[in-house]
Amino acid sequence: MPLDAWISLAVVIAVFPLMALSRLGPDIVLLGAVILLLTLGIIEPAQALGGFASTGLFTVAFMYVLVTAIRQTGGIDLIIRHVLGRPRHETGALLRLLLPVASLSGFLNNTPVVATYIPAVLSWSRRMRLPAHRLLMPLSFASILGGTITLFGTSTNLVVHGLLVDRSPELTMGLFDLAWVGVPVALIGLAYLVLLGPRLLPVRRGATAVFENPREFTIEMEVDPDGPLVNRSVEEAGLRHLQELFLVEIERDGNVVSVVGPGERLKGGDRLVFAGTSEGAVELQQVRGLMPSRHGESSLEKDFKERRLVEAVVSSQCQFVGQRIRDGHFRTLYGAAVLAVCRGGERVAGNLGQVRLQPADVLLLEARPPFIERHRQSRDFLLISQLNGAARPVHEKAWLAWSILAGVVALASLGVMSMMNAAMLGAALVLLTGCCSMGDAKRGLDTQVLLTIAASFGLGAALESSGAAAALAGSALGLAGGDPLLLLIGAYLLVALLTELVTNNAAAVITFPVVMASAESLGVSPMPFVVAVMFAASASFLTPIGYQTNLMVHGPGGYRFGDFLRVGGLLNVLTAVVALTLIPLVWPF
Repeated sequence: MPLDAWISLAVVIAVFPLMALSRLGPDIVLLGAVILLLTLGIIEPAQALGGFASTGLFTVAFMYVLVTAIRQTGGIDLIIRHVLGRPRHETGALLRLLLPVASLSGFLNNTPVVATYIPAVLSWSRRMRLPAHRLLMPLSFASILGGTITLFGTSTNLVVHGLLVDRSPELTMGLFDLAWVGVPVALIGLAYLVLLGPRLLPVRRGATAVFENPREFTIEMEVDPDGPLVNRSVEEAGLRHLQELFLVEIERDGNVVSVVGPGERLKGGDRLVFAGTSEGAVELQQVRGLMPSRHGESSLEKDFKERRLVEAVVSSQCQFVGQRIRDGHFRTLYGAAVLAVCRGGERVAGNLGQVRLQPADVLLLEARPPFIERHRQSRDFLLISQLNGAARPVHEKAWLAWSILAGVVALASLGVMSMMNAAMLGAALVLLTGCCSMGDAKRGLDTQVLLTIAASFGLGAALESSGAAAALAGSALGLAGGDPLLLLIGAYLLVALLTELVTNNAAAVITFPVVMASAESLGVSPMPFVVAVMFAASASFLTPIGYQTNLMVHGPGGYRFGDFLRVGGLLNVLTAVVALTLIPLVWPF
């Protein structure tokens, strides 16, 4: 191989462990790699920026706007309300949950579907007295399976199809062409999840159960009306920098002061809520002017319009990962106070301020109402779920948002418009009809995914133009002995492995030029290899880090890392066998 090919290969190889192990986001890692290749002269500026002009990228962006409109109008909530119901047994509950989720995920991005379902499933499981951990992992897996049914199902399908069309316009695929393989894969996967999957899970305790009793992690005191603390600020009273506790809120005259600042002045009869350990009560007893609360009901069990109790799942991209809560000034940055931390189904004991946050930790937060909308799209949190005072979505325009999506699907599937044009028209319509505001549309765009896709194009171009893709294809052909079926199996396994470690988009886009070069070297149709890349990139069942929805359910379900391997391992094998059997039959070599 020429020097440029070796450099390109070295950069690509270095990218994968960096994305898997470092705290840098995949978009930052990939953009850095593209900049390096551009600086070294391996790729031209047009190749480096080619991803930003991809039809697949723009189709994904427009679909994000459509999904945001359906979520904002309560379209998903409407389906949840009418579908979940009151099944008589666990099998019925799983069917009511998984079939609609898989169907929705065929046309909507998986992440908002799962994010909307999680709080509903947690509430539903309590009402039905079903363990939430037996529902949440199947929920995530069903959304992944549903994404394989159509080209709209995942961003990876759209992006890979965009690459294919840019390279060979005559090989364009219809919206439902993948269904010939995707439907059997989804049905067999769902049957496994309903009949066997949950039974492989050990008993787990979810975050909601851990946070159920506020008295386990809060201490409540009252300000003595005749004591020395009346009219003194929190700072002056010595309540700002306690060793074991945080002052979270003040209940006063039927109202609440949330996320208390140091300048807040105390009044007689104020009920102070502290988060921390029971040992911290000793510290409070030494403060003159405070006395134990005489109220029976915990303040956190009441609903106040001035504050919200929120569960937030920490993302691997959160800037506080690895930092102690106190040192990171969490409350100052987010305007929210941490009441408790759940990890692996157990509340993290000890001094709350000394807890170092980890990805998938579930935080119980006390915050003001604007916190939810302000941080719902934050890359620091995978999921923000409101526990009290939740506003019911307005459903008046839900039918309109669904109708627009149905129109987009019809236009694309009938060939009236390209998928990008249909999605662009749909995005414009939801904005014009008020189904989605411009601000919501901007917040709904997952910029990290879009940048990851765009940067991946640059790495793929480097592999192709430098000759590295052709050299790798030659090596793969040698290993497969020139047998296209063995090569197909090898390509599937490679992408399936990479997608467990890094993002599915990066795994698919970077391997795309290699599989195309392999097909060309063999003189066979590239279609079975392209479809195999799509399905393998979606086979993210083995680890919680392999797919965002897996990480979203990891904390709320109280799962351990091995639980995904236990349930997802056999599911990976089943989906691979079905896909690799059907793909060559539908798209012959």
